[in-house]
Amino acid sequence: MYRWNHCLLTLIVVILASLSAVAAPVAEHVFIVSVDGGSPKVLHESHIPNMLALVKEGAATWNAQTILPSVTLIAHTSMLTGVGPAKHKIDWNGWDPEKGHVTVPTVFSLAKEKGLSTAMFVGKQKLNHIAIPGSVDEFRVPSYYSRLVIEDAAAYIKEKKPNVCFIHFAESDGAGHEYGWGSREQKMAFGDEDSALGVLRQALTDSGISDQSVIIITADHGGHEKTHGSDSPEDMTIPWIIWGKGVKPGFAITEPVTVFDTAATALWVLDIPIPDSWDGKPVLSAFNSASKEAPAATGSH
Repeated sequence: MYRWNHCLLTLIVVILASLSAVAAPVAEHVFIVSVDGGSPKVLHESHIPNMLALVKEGAATWNAQTILPSVTLIAHTSMLTGVGPAKHKIDWNGWDPEKGHVTVPTVFSLAKEKGLSTAMFVGKQKLNHIAIPGSVDEFRVPSYYSRLVIEDAAAYIKEKKPNVCFIHFAESDGAGHEYGWGSREQKMAFGDEDSALGVLRQALTDSGISDQSVIIITADHGGHEKTHGSDSPEDMTIPWIIWGKGVKPGFAITEPVTVFDTAATALWVLDIPIPDSWDGKPVLSAFNSASKEAPAATGSH
């Protein structure tokens, strides 16, 4: 009898330990950084030492894909809702308060349901359409310029240590429209945004959360000449870089990655169930934690 009870107790301990391992989040903080108009080709022609350091220390693909139409608001909505335009229904590309907010769950609303803190620091007011009331603790449009956006975001991060934080850099897109994709001015803008990445990393270190954080860097679209929005590879191809706790260092992601996989990966990192209606899937190959499975899908959203 004693032997049977001992075996049963051992089995229970093993099961509980296994469940605990699966339930534990990979990290406590996720920072999603969008480089607006971030063409991989032009980025590689720019001075981006901080981004390349994140690639070296983390996992990356330079061949991820955005959605059609490849424009800012629609693509960012997919990035942060995990679904394509047919599901999220955002079909415009400007700030129009009368149109309200996206009506499907976002990475922010799902995080708030789990009691986590959220924030958005953006360079374009129109991204407010993604900030469902009550889902984002702090929504700010500090400036069009990345230097001022990251200055504001870094101060907030040090004080509040948000669990989910979205940071958007707009000036690279503006330079592309004014001077052309691949222009000297756009490359300079990418360089400024890269410097902002360095400020972000320092903020995580200063706030004591770097070892519990994951950073995802991606873009809404690329571009060609002075425009974007088409299905051309120049417009559709974007970077997707992930760095931080649990991420394989120096790993080249070979699986297909789409912009809406960003939200799914963020939820997976935080151990938040991914809605089964989502098109996005977590990019599991980028992580070391093979024992951690994706949270069960939910069908209620």
